[in-house]
Amino acid sequence: ILASGADARPPGTGCHVAFAAPSRDAVDAFHAAALRLGGADEGAPGLRPHYGEGYYAAFARDLDGYRLEAVCHE
Repeated sequence: ILASGADARPPGTGCHVAFAAPSRDAVDAFHAAALRLGGADEGAPGLRPHYGEGYYAAFARDLDGYRLEAVCHE
């Protein structure tokens, strides 16, 4: 059951959120912006064949500790 309003709570620092990116350039821009704004590098942009063919992604940890990913499926 999902909480809402005053009962809502953040998911915690173990949370991993992935965003679909339209292109490799968008993945690259996401990673560069995350680092420029103080995020920590969790994985430079690149192919991740162990996740699937054409899986191009980058990872960063934001200032609240959340692990963020931008991914483009080619």
